[in-house]
Amino acid sequence: MAILNFTDVLKKVGINPNRTKLIRHVLTDKGFKACYDLDKVYEYTCHQKIGFGKGYDYWIVFISDGGTLCRLLSCYKVNGFVADGPEVRPIGLPEIEAKKYQGENAFYNLQYVDVLREYENRIIIDWGKSTRMWHQKGSTEKEIAAIRGVAFPGFERLCVSYDKLKTIIENQKGYESWFAAMSSVNAVYLIVDTKTGHQYVGSAYNAESLWGRWAVYVQTGGHGGNKKMVDIIKSNPNRCHDLQFSVLQVLSKDKSDDEIIRIENNWKDKLQTRKFGWNDN
Repeated sequence: MAILNFTDVLKKVGINPNRTKLIRHVLTDKGFKACYDLDKVYEYTCHQKIGFGKGYDYWIVFISDGGTLCRLLSCYKVNGFVADGPEVRPIGLPEIEAKKYQGENAFYNLQYVDVLREYENRIIIDWGKSTRMWHQKGSTEKEIAAIRGVAFPGFERLCVSYDKLKTIIENQKGYESWFAAMSSVNAVYLIVDTKTGHQYVGSAYNAESLWGRWAVYVQTGGHGGNKKMVDIIKSNPNRCHDLQFSVLQVLSKDKSDDEIIRIENNWKDKLQTRKFGWNDN
């Protein structure tokens, strides 16, 4: 008996499985593979028979490269359709698919929704034995075979919103590589209010590590105990959703606290965060 089924995930994010269609594309299909190679999976999915979307509010798309396992690709809300005449044919389709636009089928208006964004290309389900049934109702139980971890992007590309950081910190099991990398270093970091442009320069030192320091921001609702930020967040708790976190300089955990603080102060001087930002020392 499966411990977790995909229907559980749908219910968790507020999607009714009974109003959801699951679609399984396979790379062994020549038409789909040609579209996949050209980054035209969305366009391929939009093109279906008339009536294909009747009774469904959402389509969840999976991709399989063989066998019964397939990975979650994306979730779409269905907003009607038009006839698939040549005039609505997307630009850049491979010939094998382009020639099918004869006005006899439908081109659906699919709106991407991000409720499953965190699990795209991570959730692997077992479609079951009926692989010839490539589209099924969302209420059909599909066992979740695996949830892959999210790869750490590297410190140079590490730039996340508060909401994303909260997801990472609270779901360490899916972000093992993030935890390993961020726990192994100290750092000087930058917090930016994306609405006002105000900046705060901080640092992780001693035994805390970058992971440990940023976890404090999540635990405190965004302010991390920083004097000016405490006042700002307490006056408007929703301000945390405007915050963006990035790394200015990665530092070895061998560096002394005094050296790290010196480097932090140097960044404060460069960015003028005492005069124009949220640093008060």
